[in-house]
Amino acid sequence: MRAIWKGSIGFGLVSIPVKLYSAVQTSGLDLDMLDSRDHAHIKYQRVNEHTKKEVPYDKIVKGYKLDNDEYVIVEDADFEAAAPEKSRVIEIESFVDLEEINPMYYETSYYTEPDTKNNKAYALLFQTLQQTKKAGVARFVLRSTESLCVVHAVKKSMVVTRIRFEQQIRDQEDLNISGEVKVSKKELDVGLALVNQYAEKFDLSKYKDEYHTELLELIKAKAKGKRPTIKKLKPAKAKSDDLYEQLMSSLQAKKGA
Repeated sequence: MRAIWKGSIGFGLVSIPVKLYSAVQTSGLDLDMLDSRDHAHIKYQRVNEHTKKEVPYDKIVKGYKLDNDEYVIVEDADFEAAAPEKSRVIEIESFVDLEEINPMYYETSYYTEPDTKNNKAYALLFQTLQQTKKAGVARFVLRSTESLCVVHAVKKSMVVTRIRFEQQIRDQEDLNISGEVKVSKKELDVGLALVNQYAEKFDLSKYKDEYHTELLELIKAKAKGKRPTIKKLKPAKAKSDDLYEQLMSSLQAKKGA
């Protein structure tokens, strides 16, 4: 893995030099865009709107548009100057119970690695987070953007997980959901029984990206000139429109399985 960020985790007066590595990877197939007529690659160009000529990467700058339609050019040094103390420091501001964080706030995760071997401060913070099941709430700047994050222990390393700010979560007021729907006690009891019957310890390894596996098999079959077999899923049909009867049937089917 290649480090995407180098800096430090600030823990009180303790500074822990770390490197960040992306903890996630895409599982989708790498499909190219082609011209349907001759299967030539479709290429995208960075074109100057006035000259209509392609612009090389080293000549591209970032600009902020003002009300008068003029641009202020923003350089790398400006991003650093805007928050010099944050640009290379993940400063932990508080500690919270990890289970209190709503999953809706999670974005993406990064592994941390101590920049020096046998770093006692890194080991101390990791073991503390591991034993307390708490996470440090912090801010840091990554790719010119300030991010809110939590620092938590996962297996053998500390993980930095970017989380959304509260204002990034849309309000639910616009959802058309009635709060007056009545659920009977017997329906709720069977619903709870059904959930308990399906309950198990979460094991992510059980779940595979089956769609992309099937798609790759289909592509391989087409490459050999074979007609791919496409599985058609038939949605299960309820035997009754009564919610209680549906729940009871589900409960019996699970028991039978």
